[in-house]
Amino acid sequence: MTAPARAVLETITVVPPEAGLCIANFMLHQGYTTVPELQREFVGKENWSNARSAEMVLRLADPRPESVGESRALWVCFQAGLPRPVPQYEVRDPSGRVVARVDFAWPDLGVFLEFDGRVKYEGLLREGERASDVVLRERDRERLICRLTGWSCVRATWADVDRPARIVRELNHALFGQRSA
Repeated sequence: MTAPARAVLETITVVPPEAGLCIANFMLHQGYTTVPELQREFVGKENWSNARSAEMVLRLADPRPESVGESRALWVCFQAGLPRPVPQYEVRDPSGRVVARVDFAWPDLGVFLEFDGRVKYEGLLREGERASDVVLRERDRERLICRLTGWSCVRATWADVDRPARIVRELNHALFGQRSA
């Protein structure tokens, strides 16, 4: 038996950094460990094999991403050199009431990113509904967010995190008004 922070640290030194980030974020999100616990566990292990990779993962680790897909999208942003987004950003109406939460936001740049996985849509399916009902409701939610904030929405899928060139181009265009190669 080992402490969760130790298990995370040992794991992130033997898996690729993207997988390590997914594992660390999952453990953080589930409340099995905390960022300070992970950082304390790393002290004195800077000479371990793959310690540089583990250190990078620990800098990126965050309890707010709610899925492997979101953690992979965060990794894509990091790999592309994009500014770090705010995970699970709350959008409020003029009265201050929270009306939505987006997967990632760059509030100063007026962009939000939503990761669209199958679980998102199947999990929102109400009794007697079809998938198209959920898609339409999500479209209306996106329009509300755009209307309230004036921001642009970029959507990412599993295909995008597997082959990120398209999503990186879209994010660069949305964030900076430019296309990247």
